[in-house]
Order: sequence, then structure tokens, then C-alpha cells
Amino acid sequence: MEKTISKKVNVEIFGDTYPFRTDGDPQELKKLAAFVDEHMQRAAKRTRSLDTRKIAVLSALELADEYFKLKKDYDELVELLEDK
Repeated sequence: MEKTISKKVNVEIFGDTYPFRTDGDPQELKKLAAFVDEHMQRAAKRTRSLDTRKIAVLSALELADEYFKLKKDYDELVELLEDK
């Protein structure tokens, strides 16, 4: 059995650095972190809040909303394809 070697990756999100270990591509993790950082930066500009936790929660809710909308669209598309 082949052993997977995890890699340490430091990413910056909203001014803080977070160390992660990943078995996948470190660049993919960096892309995800950049996406989250960008979302939090936009949320901070809209709310003008300095509370990082509130900005993180707002961002998480917005991302969850986006995910659920995309999931609903995907499920409807799969259902249409299965009906054919």
C-alpha cells in the first residue's frame, strides 16, 4: 500500500496566516484560501465592521447560500437528465 505524504502549506486569510497539512495539491489549497480571503475582504467593505468573527460568519453564510443554490440547480439538472 502506498503511503500518502502530506504537505505543510501556510495560507493567509484576512490578514492571518494558517498552517495546514494537505494530501492534495498545495496550490489548490492556496486557491481555496484566496477565494475565502477575497470573499471576506468584500464582506468587510460592505459591512464596515472590524470584527473578524462577524465578517467570517457573514462570509460563511453567503458562501453556504451560494452552495445551496448551486446544489439545487445541479440536483434539478440531474433529475432532468435522469427523466430522459
